[in-house]
Amino acid sequence: MSYSYTLWFTFFGLLIGHGAGAITGAIIGFIFDNLRYSQRKRATPEAGGFVGPLFTLLGAVAKSDGRVSEAEIAIAERLMSRMGLNAEQRKQAATSFNVGKQPEFDVTRTINELRQWVGVRRDHAFPVLDVVIETVLAEGNPPPEKMAILRQLAFALRVSEMELMALMAMKGYAWNAGPGRRGHGPGAGSGGYVPPQRSSQGPDPYAVLGVDRSADDRAIKRAYRKLISEHHPDRLGDLPDDMRKRAESRASEINAAYDRIKEMRGFK
Repeated sequence: MSYSYTLWFTFFGLLIGHGAGAITGAIIGFIFDNLRYSQRKRATPEAGGFVGPLFTLLGAVAKSDGRVSEAEIAIAERLMSRMGLNAEQRKQAATSFNVGKQPEFDVTRTINELRQWVGVRRDHAFPVLDVVIETVLAEGNPPPEKMAILRQLAFALRVSEMELMALMAMKGYAWNAGPGRRGHGPGAGSGGYVPPQRSSQGPDPYAVLGVDRSADDRAIKRAYRKLISEHHPDRLGDLPDDMRKRAESRASEINAAYDRIKEMRGFK
């Protein structure tokens, strides 16, 4: 539980009313901290509630281009190990994966299940997307079928295409959704499909922060603060260690991108 409100109200109470003000401020701040903690606890998804639909979706992504590759199977197996699934849970995850790779499988219901699990917790949406992106990119530049599922998932989890592009950039892939597509549902806009491309220069720091190169320093700082708050691993509660490590990796990428931009622009 965070006590930031308690500390701030105590500080302001001390400035205004000395000792008595500090005590009053501490009480008010503690009440606010408890309310925030209660709201956050109610909004926290049940740990493990995403495993079945997640592996079902991974199976659907793997099969969407017509075949499931060894690389995609290996990713699913590694994920089971990294998530610390026991024998029974691994069996359930494998069954879910096989369900998803059935011909003509409709991903809509599974995506809705993940959306319901995430609820209002946007910070839980990003680890789910991170896992799916790993399967989407298993064989390099992905075909449109895989990207279509990824975009549908992002849209359902209320993650914009600019934010999705930033997640792809953290993986070292440059991707532009195309004119008229940002911020809209999957399939919006027109034009031919351009797959994400592996960048030989490494992650684009501006793409990682989700800002244009023409953005001013204030906008870059604001984007950085928002991102580092959303991707901080301490926000993830009791999710598996693998999810927390993914958040730590994203936070490192965000910090590295911000440092590169600061160095290039010469601001602190």
